[in-house]
Amino acid sequence: MDASILLRAYRILGDKTPMLTDCGQLCGAACCQEDEDGQGGVYLFPGERELLGNCGWGRVQPGALAPMLVCEGPCDRDRRPLGCRIFPLTPVRGKSGKWTVRMDARARAMCPLARSGVGGLDPAFVRAARDALRAVAEDAEGEAFIERWCELEEEYRRPLW
Repeated sequence: MDASILLRAYRILGDKTPMLTDCGQLCGAACCQEDEDGQGGVYLFPGERELLGNCGWGRVQPGALAPMLVCEGPCDRDRRPLGCRIFPLTPVRGKSGKWTVRMDARARAMCPLARSGVGGLDPAFVRAARDALRAVAEDAEGEAFIERWCELEEEYRRPLW
């Protein structure tokens, strides 16, 4: 995917975040830390690894869907991957067939905002996340990635028994 598409998605999100204040203060920035097994992280969209370059605040490792960035300290917020920028949301195809967003099932384990659902987030952030994902989906490779992401997300939503 062309880097200009990712940069456009970043611009759409701008400095919008899930809350009008720093949500990381609620949970100790849980989504920015690896778990006790050294795992966890955010999937990199196609072309993001190249945009990210060599960052000193995280490492890239293989993931189920795509390479993942695992944070190892405070990041350069202007260089955060798109998955970080939209968290705790995840893409989903709406009833109309257009891409929209919903709460990421994986957020339930670490994000206190997940309990409130999408309605508990800043509406401007929700719209921007949706629009950023729609911009990525205009590219065939970007849309294929989002579709695979949704398939993986569905696995997290399945009952265990």
